[in-house]
Amino acid sequence: MIGRVLGLLFGFVAAVFLVTLAVANRHTVRLVLDPFDPLDPVLAAELPFYGFLFAMLIAGVVLGGFATWTSQSRWRRLARSRGQDAARWRAEAERLGRERDASQALRRSSAPPSDARQLALAGR
Repeated sequence: MIGRVLGLLFGFVAAVFLVTLAVANRHTVRLVLDPFDPLDPVLAAELPFYGFLFAMLIAGVVLGGFATWTSQSRWRRLARSRGQDAARWRAEAERLGRERDASQALRRSSAPPSDARQLALAGR
């Protein structure tokens, strides 16, 4: 509950900060991606400055998530392998349990009644 309240509080503060940033940076900026002819560029974009800021923020989050995901691939592979091993061992344990139960049931059905067994032991 406390984590949820703190998350909502942090989200509210971040939203207020981003809205303030957007309002303060409303002027249009031209991004030129042609280093050879900046006055007549082949590729250029004109957006409000906060548009570029938000685009870079989103690109940073996406690139950071991708970098984290790729760096954790070894651990995901290990978890998948160990999960398969655990499933294999669980199936083996269930199979051995069924075999044990079947052999015990077979012994009980073929064993003489307890009175006859005690008579046989006493007669020795």
